[in-house]
Amino acid sequence: MKFKTLLSGAALTLTVMGMPTAQADITLRHSLTGEVLDLSFAKKGGNTDKFKQFMQTGKNPYNSDEEAIKKGESLYMTGCSGCHGHEAEGKLGPGLADDYWTYPRNSTDQGLFELLFGGANGMMGPQYVNFSTDDMLHIMAFIRHIYKGDPKKADWLK
Repeated sequence: MKFKTLLSGAALTLTVMGMPTAQADITLRHSLTGEVLDLSFAKKGGNTDKFKQFMQTGKNPYNSDEEAIKKGESLYMTGCSGCHGHEAEGKLGPGLADDYWTYPRNSTDQGLFELLFGGANGMMGPQYVNFSTDDMLHIMAFIRHIYKGDPKKADWLK
């Protein structure tokens, strides 16, 4: 009996050890308060496979996808260019194509998403009412695509 128990315990241990471990999702925080962002407020339709991938890695899977960049440009022109300029040069809001970040965490995909989703100081309100989480990733891909700053300062490229 003891041998069967020992053998069963060893088999269970090997099974558990051999199983791939699930990677936990990243934790998204508000750019100003540091509070965990409540994604339940997100506009419907954004919980795509690409968004789930982003939540695992903190890296935008659309950054090098030309089709996604084009969609992001269209979304940006509709919802962002009024404040940030058609070429992200800055108008009422700061420029987005250079290597100066008002919020330094925006040099990472996770940080830029946090700011888009939760908003920031001034006129930059939370964008979850205007865009789905997947739309935000598309917009981010466009912003990354037009970047004209120093590549060494672009943490999303690392």
